[in-house]
Amino acid sequence: MLKKILIGFVLLVIVLLIVVAVQPSEFTVTRSTTVDAPPATVFEQVDDFHKWQAWSPWAKMDPDAKNVFDGPASGTGAKFGWSGNDKVGEGNMTIVESHPNDLVKIHLVFAKPFASENTTEFTFKPDEKQQTVVTWTMNGKKNFISKGMCLFMNMDKMVGGDFEKGLASMKSVAEAESKKSP
Repeated sequence: MLKKILIGFVLLVIVLLIVVAVQPSEFTVTRSTTVDAPPATVFEQVDDFHKWQAWSPWAKMDPDAKNVFDGPASGTGAKFGWSGNDKVGEGNMTIVESHPNDLVKIHLVFAKPFASENTTEFTFKPDEKQQTVVTWTMNGKKNFISKGMCLFMNMDKMVGGDFEKGLASMKSVAEAESKKSP
């Protein structure tokens, strides 16, 4: 009887390992919003890491996080590092591509709570009403352990809500800025 239980357990573990192995090795999280401001105004909120404190959902989760800025003030080469509580963890971002009013591409590295590297992109598209559609996308790879974790945790649900909060805050900040500017 014990032998049958052991064989059943081993078979269950093998099936679980196979299920984990065949999971997608990449993930994408995307959210968009329309901002009543020109692309230049919205672009400035993303291209300058100093401005993220006003709209980033993670800045609100840990206002006491230690932040470090390096490189140029904005654009390609600008760097931002943080170390905070369990909600925000520790990591850094570097703008690797910046096209004014069109695209900001960021290399995102998490050290804690889990080590990972991802690519984040913000795109800015004007619409016919003089508004800007801003899209925030994060892409990443999943190793075997990440694939296993994603059986129980959905990256889109984990991060998507934060993207929505961040975009809503960015919308408020950019629209207020737009009203100040002529």
